[in-house]
Amino acid sequence: MRTRRKRPDVPAPGSPWNEIVPGLWMGGHEFRGLTGRLEFAVVGQEFDLVQTLLRLPGHGPGPGVEHHVWPIPDGPLDGTQLAGVIRLAEAACEALDGGRTVLVRCYHGYNRSGLVVAHALMRRGSTAEAAIRLIRSRRSRWALHNELFVDYLRAGLTTARLLEELAE
Repeated sequence: MRTRRKRPDVPAPGSPWNEIVPGLWMGGHEFRGLTGRLEFAVVGQEFDLVQTLLRLPGHGPGPGVEHHVWPIPDGPLDGTQLAGVIRLAEAACEALDGGRTVLVRCYHGYNRSGLVVAHALMRRGSTAEAAIRLIRSRRSRWALHNELFVDYLRAGLTTARLLEELAE
């Protein structure tokens, strides 16, 4: 699995997670706390469903919380990985429709989680551009700074998946 190198110019977020729309949260495993130091974002019982795109031991969620894990790189995705992102977005929408709270998280809560959350917003009627703007305004201006993921969203994940599968 290929991943991008960590960009030193991308700061850690100022909070562990942020609500993008009612009930749909986006976050990560690390954030800069009030003291300015990096802190771990550990999920307990705050959410009904947690979707994890990068799993790190000791970061939760707590017992009894539904947990979906789909590790993907913060880089080019193949058709199978894109299909998993689509399934996570569908599951997030179903949970929201049922009145449940959802956290989608990756390392900082910028790119991988942004891809899932944006696709969920698009399934609920948003355009790609509106979803990206909303995510950046609610989470961080650094959210979805991975231009490849932005391209996937603009093309549509289903289309991107088909193109990736043709290339494989």
